[in-house]
Amino acid sequence: MSKEAVIEFKDVNKVYGENIAVEHINLKIMEGEFVCLIGTSGSGKTTILRMINRMLKPSNGQIFIKEEEISELNPVQLRRKTGYVIQNIGLMPHMTIYENITLVPRLLKWPEERKKAKAKELIKLVELPEDFLDRYPYELSGGQQQRIGVVRALAADQDIILMDEPFGALDPITREGLQDLVKSLQEKTGKTIILVTHDMDEALKLATKIVVMDEGHMVQQASPTELLRQPATPFVQKMIGEERLIQARADVTPVKTIMLKNHVSITPDRSLNDAISLMRQKRVDSLLVTDKDNKLLGIIDIDSLNNNYRKHLVVADILNEITFYLEEDQLLRDTAHRILKRGLKYVPVVDAEGHLKGIVTRSSLVDMLYDIIWGSQDMEETL
Repeated sequence: MSKEAVIEFKDVNKVYGENIAVEHINLKIMEGEFVCLIGTSGSGKTTILRMINRMLKPSNGQIFIKEEEISELNPVQLRRKTGYVIQNIGLMPHMTIYENITLVPRLLKWPEERKKAKAKELIKLVELPEDFLDRYPYELSGGQQQRIGVVRALAADQDIILMDEPFGALDPITREGLQDLVKSLQEKTGKTIILVTHDMDEALKLATKIVVMDEGHMVQQASPTELLRQPATPFVQKMIGEERLIQARADVTPVKTIMLKNHVSITPDRSLNDAISLMRQKRVDSLLVTDKDNKLLGIIDIDSLNNNYRKHLVVADILNEITFYLEEDQLLRDTAHRILKRGLKYVPVVDAEGHLKGIVTRSSLVDMLYDIIWGSQDMEETL
């Protein structure tokens, strides 16, 4: 087993009589990854999750956690070392929030002071008042209870957290807030999280790796970006959805792909008469100014030339600073709205060293967005 892998499945099958739940599962989960298992009902995603902490035993194959085959581990001890969050929260109604949070630490016989310190730390993490520790679950809202369910899985400092559709029963606003919370906690703590979901938006938002399941088989495992760029099968395409695939084109399209290279520029030492002649020749009302190495310095326009052309000046004397430009490797998703909102006719594009590479015109951007982002109806509203 690779030393970097926290969990590894080796040719794992789970069979119920003649029904195959999962077949030939080979999967490595690395330390600190956020893995989302996604698929339709009955695809095997929950089976995989529950085999990790031996709630289910594989029919054959091997599962390792930190280089130990789990069939050789005590299942009770394994579960105490593995956090678990379920959809219906599972808080004990007769226990206070403090007792719920410290349930596993109590089983592990932590001293009281350590339990109190951990409970206070976790209640603060989920931005709830410390006096909530003395309350009972029924005194909290559904979203607050779910927050407690999430941090309870972190209470014993487990390195592996399993989540079985933990947000499925929540309203959209509470759901989004808890997703943000879990993502933030995972990034802060470096925990390895495996989450089962049927919601592709949730997987794309949270995961560093997505595993797509179909009828008991892993049909693709990839990062969210890779999944959007190269869905492996028609089933994966269907799971992602046409709208997300269209949006993904903008998400992975760099500015340089729609950049025009026929920009007009002039050096700062040229006279204003030279600039006027160049404008007339190229039929433009502004010129980008670059140095001898083609580094972008600024811009001059017809108004500034109009006010100064009778004076014996050079381009450098009327140069205006450029306050907004793009780098060629920036993604359209990060820039399109800003360009349209500013109402600019064009925006200069530079490389990482500031050399002028081209321009993105408003019209070329709009043409592309018609096709791949909003569609004609939404674009008409934007413009």
